[in-house]
Amino acid sequence: MLKLTFVETKLLARDPGAVFSLLIPLFILVVFGSSIEPGDRVLLPMALAIAVGLVGLYMVPTTLATYRERGILRRMSATPVRPGRLLVVQLLLQLVLAVTACGLLLAVAGTVLGAHLPDRVLSVVLTFLLGTASMFAVGLLIAALAPNGRAANGIGVLLYFPMAYLAGLMQPADQMPDMVALVGEYTPMGAFGQCLRDVWAGGAPDPLLLAVMAAYALVVSVVAARFFRWE
Repeated sequence: MLKLTFVETKLLARDPGAVFSLLIPLFILVVFGSSIEPGDRVLLPMALAIAVGLVGLYMVPTTLATYRERGILRRMSATPVRPGRLLVVQLLLQLVLAVTACGLLLAVAGTVLGAHLPDRVLSVVLTFLLGTASMFAVGLLIAALAPNGRAANGIGVLLYFPMAYLAGLMQPADQMPDMVALVGEYTPMGAFGQCLRDVWAGGAPDPLLLAVMAAYALVVSVVAARFFRWE
């Protein structure tokens, strides 16, 4: 298991998509952060949601579907290292990537841009874990249904932009039609983004939206497991 983790870590570090997932949210934060006032409570939550969304909807499905396309999962099923272990290692590494991306954003925003950092650490951690779980669940479903890595990549990107729009990451929710904003709030990325904004505003995350993220994580993961193919 340790050797598998080491090998997968090296492969992930060489993956251009991992660099992309780290740098794009940071680029957005720095570019838009140059015009924000000290203590801003909006830009950083938006950047965090973008970072987790990129890992969940781009990295997770593309990596797993590519492994299946290349027959890696099928070949591993004939070795003592079962393919299920590879799946667990990959999810843990993608979680580390998401944590790294968010940690980088928090460090730059807090030290360079002077953005507001919330006091409710436990609320931030809970929101992050549920939001990440819900986004990863969608990524797993894409990986389960996509015929190959290119298709998984395309589906992930195709889903990412509408979900980002509905979540208010491209246009403020208060400038969107009421029905669109309401629908967006109950998508995985929308619930995640809204809970982050609530925490950054000094409040507590909405219990209903936390439950929404938990429901997505559980239900979509079960569906993904039902349809996931090893070859």
